Amino acid sequence: MLIQLGLMGLLVALIPLTLVWVSSDANKYRKLVWVTLFLTFDLIMFGAFTRLTDSGLGCPDWPGCYGHSNPLLAHEHISAAQEAMPTGPVTVAKAWIEMTHRYLAMAVGVLIITMVVIAWRRWIKSRRTDADFRPGFPTALLGFVCLQGAFGAWTVTMKLQPVIVTIHLLLGLTLLAMLAWMGARQDTHLPVTRLGRSLARPAAIGMLLLVLQVALGGWVSTNYAALACSDFPLCNGQLVPEMDFEHGFTLWRHLGMTAAGDYLPFQALTAIHWVHRSFAFVVILYVVWLAHRAMGDGGLRRTGRWLLLVIGLQLLTGLATIYFNWPLAIAVVHNGGAALLVLLLVMLNYKARFAPAGAASPGDAPAAAT
Repeated sequence: MLIQLGLMGLLVALIPLTLVWVSSDANKYRKLVWVTLFLTFDLIMFGAFTRLTDSGLGCPDWPGCYGHSNPLLAHEHISAAQEAMPTGPVTVAKAWIEMTHRYLAMAVGVLIITMVVIAWRRWIKSRRTDADFRPGFPTALLGFVCLQGAFGAWTVTMKLQPVIVTIHLLLGLTLLAMLAWMGARQDTHLPVTRLGRSLARPAAIGMLLLVLQVALGGWVSTNYAALACSDFPLCNGQLVPEMDFEHGFTLWRHLGMTAAGDYLPFQALTAIHWVHRSFAFVVILYVVWLAHRAMGDGGLRRTGRWLLLVIGLQLLTGLATIYFNWPLAIAVVHNGGAALLVLLLVMLNYKARFAPAGAASPGDAPAAAT
């Protein structure tokens, strides 16, 4: 089974690897980094789809599905589980969704292994002089993706325990951020003026605020609290509704249960939703201010514009999940918007610190690399 799973991951990875190989880009290594980042973003989006369709336990074991490498071979077991519990977590469709998510994850692992091999080979061949191929960061990425895989396994074996699923989400976004930082190191950037340099610390603060908001959003999603407040701007008709913070923010507990094993009260779900919603306004105001400041520098203008666009999209999709009772497509886009914000703030942090210094005219600056 493990060999078959490995071959499946390799087969999926061959598609992006082929695209890198046949591309006209002279710097294939840089191309590989950005293709890996793109596939990681897709993996995060599909992970959100997996979670939101309740497919996380579509195959209740790991890494295979009932001991097999794909749901087709496990069809008998899946059908029996579905017949025994038609509305349960195991169905044929959910099994395929869950295993597709795992195949994509293995493909990302294969791409990162390829990056590590290339980096070490070129680093040794250059007698440790080619800074573009320093192997430390790619090797750290490989270790990190193994950690992410472990949390993916625990997500299944611990039956979607909210804290484990939330950490799994945060690690996935951290992997995306690391790949974005690595991609930024491979790119060339427009010069950044003293104004842009002064945004280094505010950009770091923005990233910290976003990480906290993403963690709160993950806690909402993993506790299925998205509809705990059914209206806006009030929450269930109140500005400050009745809430249970103690049970809502107890981290180590099973899904839908308190730490004592009782059913989680609705007031706990309300607290989870209300905190995420309230803190969102802090993040939105700060990111809008940060983006506005970034647009005043030619080297950061494009990143600032994208930040404004994506933060607006996040606000709209967040409100839409409430008004339209959390439709799947909008919820997935909302998760993707969070990933895009992480990506953009990583780029802003990198450029504010490491882009070449200069006094480029904002009006004459060409388009910067993303």
